[in-house]
Amino acid sequence: MPNTNGHYSQCISHNGFLFLSGQLPIENDTKTIPPSIEGQTNLVLSNIENILREAGSSKIDIIQVRIYISNIDLWDQVNDSYSLFFENHKPVRSIIPSGKLHFGSLLEIEVTAILNF
Repeated sequence: MPNTNGHYSQCISHNGFLFLSGQLPIENDTKTIPPSIEGQTNLVLSNIENILREAGSSKIDIIQVRIYISNIDLWDQVNDSYSLFFENHKPVRSIIPSGKLHFGSLLEIEVTAILNF
């Protein structure tokens, strides 16, 4: 599981659920952020999938997604990348326009998933 840069946990398991902290589009090894919203969305979703795998779950076990987006005009591009990632799986979702995000990120995604035993 990737290390955190603050006083929080990446993921906590409770009563059969996994609660992931909001994930920013930061490459774990290089600490860089892709320039495009599509690149950022794909990176965040990939990072989420990796955290879930480490915790014993997968993307098909995600039941809720919250997307914080710096500019609502980016919604269509985020939705396109999101749809490709999830394919036929459709967790409940909220997209929240938030204004500026940390490190100049264009989005932050947080999820809740079911823990596979």
